[in-house]
Amino acid sequence: MTIRKAMVLAAGMGTRMRPLTDTRPKPLVAVAGKPLVDHVLDRLAGAGIDEAVVNVHHHADLMEAHLATRSGAPRIRVSDERTRLLETGGGTRKALDLLGDAPFVAINADTIWIEGVKPNIARLIEQFDPERMDALLLVAATALSIGYSGFGDFTMDGEGRLSRRPERVVSPFVYAGAGVFTPSLFDETPQGPFSLNLIFDRACEAGRLFGLRLEGVWMHVGTPEAIAEAETAIKRSSD
Repeated sequence: MTIRKAMVLAAGMGTRMRPLTDTRPKPLVAVAGKPLVDHVLDRLAGAGIDEAVVNVHHHADLMEAHLATRSGAPRIRVSDERTRLLETGGGTRKALDLLGDAPFVAINADTIWIEGVKPNIARLIEQFDPERMDALLLVAATALSIGYSGFGDFTMDGEGRLSRRPERVVSPFVYAGAGVFTPSLFDETPQGPFSLNLIFDRACEAGRLFGLRLEGVWMHVGTPEAIAEAETAIKRSSD
């Protein structure tokens, strides 16, 4: 299907990235010479996204000033959360008036990966099937992701349907911070702060949460120390 709009989640506090985020929002931290948010916006442009809604909160003025320097696709609209941080789910819900009624891409402004043969955002858009899916998440291999030391998030069946990781079990897949979502998933959700995990669980219970394995290498850049590890991996991939 064709998807032309995206939600870029850029309002978080980035507390684990301190002291860098004492003076800037995490999406403006540079990796391989480019702010994280520009890695994301450039990928969206490459996938044919015409318009991106970017939410702002932490150092919102700096984020808006940086976004204003960009030209070309995607056209950027700002969803202002200066007065109240709404988390990933609440921030997306607030932006639905700008996103419209059609399925859209949602992506964390600080997620980064090394592409495989075909760009992953384009793969997500191509594979999303609204007849079977309420959400299609990009997931990465837990054991192979750079900088990630958690237990993963999901298991996946042969059809690509996701289930939550059982307690005290390491699951094979971790959410890579990007997906395609149907706006109706946000019906009857809170108007205040809530996590996208509420949406994931709702789709999972209905059997309509699917995953697409990331081609390439996902990098979890959660701390200042992880930046060097990510940059080393990027350099190796281009050699």
